[in-house]
Amino acid sequence: MAENDGPTQRLFTVCKRLLASLVATGETRLRLAVLELEEERARVVTLLLLMGLSLVLMLLGLTMLALLVVVLFWDTHRLAGIGISALVLLGGGIGTALLGIRLARRHTLLKETLAQLALDRHLLEERRDSPRP
Repeated sequence: MAENDGPTQRLFTVCKRLLASLVATGETRLRLAVLELEEERARVVTLLLLMGLSLVLMLLGLTMLALLVVVLFWDTHRLAGIGISALVLLGGGIGTALLGIRLARRHTLLKETLAQLALDRHLLEERRDSPRP
């Protein structure tokens, strides 16, 4: 700054620097949020593809297993074989659904961005509360 700047000009310069710093910090946080959203989207797409493929394979496998049990007990206890197969398949389906619900309730979206914003707020409050020399 030049020495002949008045107090108004210095205040204006300080405000301009503060605004530039706030914009830069906001841009950094926004970039972090976008990066996390892209990572989460890729993770979800991969997870959905893998789960879909495993679902199809498990469905085929369980169908073959149920068919084997029914054919094996056809002459002696065909209704018991069908009933037990159905109960095992329904139990497995309910257990898998409960596991899926539990996993879906975990909050991981923008976790790092929120942690960084909390750290920023903590640092600002710390600076505000600290005595100035």
